[in-house]
Amino acid sequence: MNIHEYQAKEILRKFGMPTLKGAVASTVDEAVEAAKKLAGKVWVVKAQIHAGGRGKGGGVKLAKSLDEVRSHSQNILGMTLVTHQTGPEGKKVLKIFIEEGCNIEKEYYVAALVDREFGRVTLMASSEGGMDIEEVADKTPEKIHRVVIDPAVGIQPFQARQLAFKIGMTGPVVNKAVKAMTSLYTAFVKSDCSMAEINPLVVTKEGDVLALDAKMNFDSNALFRHPDVMEYRDLSEENAVEIEAKEHELAYIKLDGTIGCMVNGAGLAMATMDIIKLHGAFPANFLDVGGGATKDRVTAAFKIILKDPNVKGILVNIFGGIMKCDVIAEGVIAATKELGLKHPLVVRLEGTNVELGKKLLKESGLNITPADDLEDAAKKIVAAVKGAK
Repeated sequence: MNIHEYQAKEILRKFGMPTLKGAVASTVDEAVEAAKKLAGKVWVVKAQIHAGGRGKGGGVKLAKSLDEVRSHSQNILGMTLVTHQTGPEGKKVLKIFIEEGCNIEKEYYVAALVDREFGRVTLMASSEGGMDIEEVADKTPEKIHRVVIDPAVGIQPFQARQLAFKIGMTGPVVNKAVKAMTSLYTAFVKSDCSMAEINPLVVTKEGDVLALDAKMNFDSNALFRHPDVMEYRDLSEENAVEIEAKEHELAYIKLDGTIGCMVNGAGLAMATMDIIKLHGAFPANFLDVGGGATKDRVTAAFKIILKDPNVKGILVNIFGGIMKCDVIAEGVIAATKELGLKHPLVVRLEGTNVELGKKLLKESGLNITPADDLEDAAKKIVAAVKGAK
């Protein structure tokens, strides 16, 4: 689950992270009133969407007067903001964050994330703050420094100091940076994050260390422990079909292809998508019905797949273990009849009660193409979709 910048800063402040004062607004008048209440004569107007690169897309503007706050707010609120993370369709801005300005001396990048190579949380930092970290990793990877944290003891002060020194910090700001990095790590672990990023972490001309921007992602499997974090969920930022899929206990992610996939198990789903691409087509979605799917869940999965107008055919690939193949077959038949399915449909079943499942599909009288194995299934659905064009 993702949250907005202003929400991430609220969480980080609870763990001691220094930030600037700010307020969220949904209207232009609210934005101007928020600016009036903040100290100083410079404000930053920031679009609040679940994506990075807002500044490059025109979603972050500096205002030196209340009139400029009003003007920037009018331009940003309601705009469709396109960044490298939103895709070409962009995201509509429904909220903005009005934050007081500061005198920036130097910008840095700091993040905590789960490093799968080491199986531990890693703290990483760079002197190239304010830039896309992917660009830094591609062009100047030597400027990214990492420390791996032992979960038994947590982050140690010497590790944070080590990072601060490596990114060029000196003098009194080092201890302040150590405090900020420790706060970031603590917030990451205590909140069950999958990623927590500060870009930029700034040193001001007055010698303060501040989180000027913040991004946090959370492990969805751990959210039951964090009802306070769940309150931050913004459904307007999420795909409506993906929300519906979660209500049916389906793991669904929309993609850009034409072949809808219904599979049980994440690994099998990935393999299914790979083999579809191998044979010259592209998957329209990742959809895992889970290990205990019922007829109703299978029917719901079909409905969700067909909500994508790009879908030209469907591949069902089920390995029956706990979930029996005959139950899946019954669900496929029920869904096909209920929806009056006209798309090409290829079904590959294997595992528990597979023969009974195949028998049910064959005797259904429906236009369902059986497949013997995964490659056979991929070839048949790709050929069917290309033939239907």
